[in-house]
Amino acid sequence: MARRRKPGKKRGRLFGLLVLVLAFATAAAGGIGMWLINTPYGPESETFVEIHPGSTTNQIAHVLSDAGIVRSPLAFKLARWFNTTPQAKLKAGEYKFDHPATPAEVFERIAHGDVYTVTVTIPEGSNVFEIAAILERAGFTTRAEFLDVARKDTSWIADLDPQAKTLEGYLFPDTYKFARKATAQQIAAQMVRRFRTVTAPLGLAQSSETVHRVVTVASLVEKETAVDSDRPLVASVFENRLAKNMPLMTDPSIIYGLEVAGIWRGTIYASDLKRDTPYNTYMHTGLPPGPVANPGLHSLRAALNPAQSKYLYFVASGADAQGGSHFSATLSEHNHAVQDYRRAVHKAGGR
Repeated sequence: MARRRKPGKKRGRLFGLLVLVLAFATAAAGGIGMWLINTPYGPESETFVEIHPGSTTNQIAHVLSDAGIVRSPLAFKLARWFNTTPQAKLKAGEYKFDHPATPAEVFERIAHGDVYTVTVTIPEGSNVFEIAAILERAGFTTRAEFLDVARKDTSWIADLDPQAKTLEGYLFPDTYKFARKATAQQIAAQMVRRFRTVTAPLGLAQSSETVHRVVTVASLVEKETAVDSDRPLVASVFENRLAKNMPLMTDPSIIYGLEVAGIWRGTIYASDLKRDTPYNTYMHTGLPPGPVANPGLHSLRAALNPAQSKYLYFVASGADAQGGSHFSATLSEHNHAVQDYRRAVHKAGGR
C-alpha cells in the first residue's frame, strides 16, 4: 500500500525552491547591476553635456543616456544607489566626456561639479579693449559685445565709483576659468566680483581717498612700470606733480584717449601729444577722467600708500622697458637720466 506524502513537506520543499530561485535572481540582478555601474562606456571623442539647474536624477540619467555617456538611465541611477553618498547634490553645468568611463565615475564627476571650463589669463594692466580682444580670441564673445557690457553695466560698481562711465579699472586682471558658453555679461560680472574680493582687505572703500581717484592713479602706475618695488615711487611722482598742479605727462593716458577715440595707430607720434582728448595729460593738468587700464594688487597698494619723496620725474634706467626706473627731483637731473636712457637704447640697437 503506497504511503501518502504529507502536504506540509511538499509546501516546505516548494518554499525552499522559491527561496533558492529568489536568491539566484537577486544574485544575478546584483551582478548585472554591478556590471552596469562598473563597466566603462561612453564616447571616444569630445562630447559635451549640459546639466540644467534643478534637474532631477531621473532627468540627468536620461540626458546622459541620450548623449551616449552611459548605457541606459538605469545604469546612472544604480550608480547613485550604490554610491557611498547617494544623497550628494548633483551640480549643474557643462561637462566634457572624451573617453569611456563607468557610470560610477560619471556620477562622481557630476556630484563634485567637475564642470568643463576654459582657462583665460588677463594680464595686469590690460584695458577693456585688450580684454575684449583676448576673450574674442578665446571664443567666448565678440569684442563689440564685451565693450558694450563694459560701457553699460556700470551699476555693478556704482556703490564704489558713482563717477564711473565704464567698468575700466574694475575688471580685475587674473587667471580665470570660465564656462565654455559664458556670456560677456557673466564674464565681466565675475571679474568685478574678483576685484571686490581682492581689494576688500585693502580697505579701499574705507580710505580717505575716493575709490575713483585711487583706481585711476593705480592704473597709471600699472602702465608705467613692471617693477613692483618701483610702484610706490611712481605713485609718489604723480602725487607730487598733482600737488604742484603740473601736468602728469604720462604716455599711457595719451594712448588710452586715442583708443577711446578709435584712432590709436600702435605707436605714439608727435602729433598725438597735441591731440586734444580728455586723456591728454600733456595738455591738461590733473588726473585723466578715469582709469586707463585694470591695475593689479601691487599698483592698487602703491596708489593707496605712495612713497614719501620729492621726485617729480622718472624714466627707464636702461634699454629694457620692463626694468627699473631712474627717479629725479629736478628737471636738470631728469634730462641727464633721459640722455643715459637714450644712449642705452642706442647701444642696444634701438633708435
